[in-house]
Amino acid sequence: MRERKDTPHVPLRSDAQRNRERILEVALAELTRSACAPLSTIARKAGVGQGTFYRNFPNREALVLEVYRYEVQQVADAAAQLLRTRAPDRALREWMDRLARYAMTKAGLAGALHKATSSHDSLIKVARGPLTSAVGLLLTANEEAGTIRPGVTPDDFMLAIAGLWQIDPHGDWQSRAARLLDLVMDGLRAGAPGAPGTER
Repeated sequence: MRERKDTPHVPLRSDAQRNRERILEVALAELTRSACAPLSTIARKAGVGQGTFYRNFPNREALVLEVYRYEVQQVADAAAQLLRTRAPDRALREWMDRLARYAMTKAGLAGALHKATSSHDSLIKVARGPLTSAVGLLLTANEEAGTIRPGVTPDDFMLAIAGLWQIDPHGDWQSRAARLLDLVMDGLRAGAPGAPGTER
């Protein structure tokens, strides 16, 4: 008699994964536009049936939290992607721009997040791990390259850019965010071993 092998986790088939990602992309756009966007509208625009939709997301809270988690992970993953194709200081500055776009998206999702869950702690936990890891990766690469001052921690960095979350997403946020992030980048470069030769 052959021994039975348990398979506790079965990865989604490629088409199922595409469906899920498409739902999340559409949901991000629709929920940013309106916190009360009907789930049926999201399913229709994603090109999936109601059955497929509810198999992935049984209720609005599950969808909204996963949209938030998905967007956080996209931002976090961008750190390693940028480091593969950019100098460390350029990767860090471009990632900061990506983070700014995330901050504005989060502001747009605020209504949907508030309606979906009353647990602010759960949202913080979703974001903290992936973003801290991404920041750590970028800071380490830059410290090793001598392009930022030594000893900066992910907590230092997140405190330095906290002003992003005070910017009005309905105003001229791009120029205000760029100015803030340039100031932060200048501060990170101050005292760096390779500062005089780094690209701006």
